[in-house]
Amino acid sequence: MRNFIKYTLLIIVVTSFQFDVNAQVYNVLDGAYVKETNLTKRVIPYPHLREADVMYFRRIWQEMDLKQKINHPYYYPIDPIQDRKNLFDVIRDGLLVEGSLVAYSPGPGGDNDEFTLPLSTDSIYNILNPIIYTKQFDDYGEFIGTTQTRQPIKSRDVTKYRLKEDWIWDRQRSERYVRIIGIAPLEEIFVDGESAGYKPLFWLYYPECRYVFANADVFNLFNDAQRRTYEDLFQKRYFSSYIVKESNVYDRIIENYARGMDALVESERIKEELFLLEHDLWHY
Repeated sequence: MRNFIKYTLLIIVVTSFQFDVNAQVYNVLDGAYVKETNLTKRVIPYPHLREADVMYFRRIWQEMDLKQKINHPYYYPIDPIQDRKNLFDVIRDGLLVEGSLVAYSPGPGGDNDEFTLPLSTDSIYNILNPIIYTKQFDDYGEFIGTTQTRQPIKSRDVTKYRLKEDWIWDRQRSERYVRIIGIAPLEEIFVDGESAGYKPLFWLYYPECRYVFANADVFNLFNDAQRRTYEDLFQKRYFSSYIVKESNVYDRIIENYARGMDALVESERIKEELFLLEHDLWHY
């Protein structure tokens, strides 16, 4: 009986000690003050735009390469930390954990960016966690079958995003501004171990993403006290990108009629044309 009482008291003491340790851990503030600005930030609504005020309009598709230094805030940290996540992890949590985002299928050919095919949660899970088929061979090199394993897409593997944008010249405000319509993470395709280009995993309707992006902190290269959000970076155009398509009668991308340096020259030509158009419209 005495031994039973001793063991009981020992368990109570150990449990109380563990509870105290956990309580201390949860009460630790990793910083000098509580950061609340971005957690309570509201999304600034777009100004009202009348069709009669649109003097000129052009639809542009661009791609962001996260390997470029200016785009690193979208790519890092590769693994989530206490106060920050990269853009792909924010999107993945919004789709699978919070359920606050809706993804749209790019279609069988990967060219449907009109938000007509919403994806279910199961479909999104299968896209983000594809099944990998691995061939199995015996000791003599004979094929004996295949195995199936789910291999989640890692954020380190998503190095490009495609943006669908509307470039608008507003005569009412005498202003040219860009509204992002959609954003798509791109997956690199490999054929026989060699890269065969990129295809979109899915499309997101950007106006719906603004509420999620506005509460996701991004590292500020100049001042840690003034953290930005992904919504801030996109709205302030703090990224580097290149044009891969403009609205045209053939509905074709630049890659269909220009390759290599010619495609880059064509992209710069479109960008220069937009710049000159804006300069000529507002120059007096």
